[in-house]
Amino acid sequence: MFDPESYEIPADALEERFITASGPGGQNVNKVATAVQLRVNLYRLGLPPYAFRQLKALAGSRVTGEGVLVLTAQRFRTQEANRQDARQRLVEMIAKAHERQAPRIKTKPSKTAKAKRVEGKVARGAVKKNRGRVRLD
Repeated sequence: MFDPESYEIPADALEERFITASGPGGQNVNKVATAVQLRVNLYRLGLPPYAFRQLKALAGSRVTGEGVLVLTAQRFRTQEANRQDARQRLVEMIAKAHERQAPRIKTKPSKTAKAKRVEGKVARGAVKKNRGRVRLD
């Protein structure tokens, strides 16, 4: 079982860049680079194959062709808070990727359900059939 509290992200898998954040922030927003762009090399995380595939699926378009996950954090006004936010989101994604999906069990409808379905179709067809033109005899 995966434990996010004890999981240690390898330092060589991470690269941080500080960029200017978008949105409101007054005079500070254009001068101070408080947003964090966390780049994570997925191959260096050492994940089991099922978790690696699931993490790539969860990340979607945030994964580059080279297998680098790009997370941008800009919710807070300080670099350190955004840094912690990005790392926390990464750990949550990794924890979610470790959750195993229950295998799908194929089911098929019972004979009664099939018969009910056909009866409904026949009844509906009869209603539609009686919608023809009105004849004046």
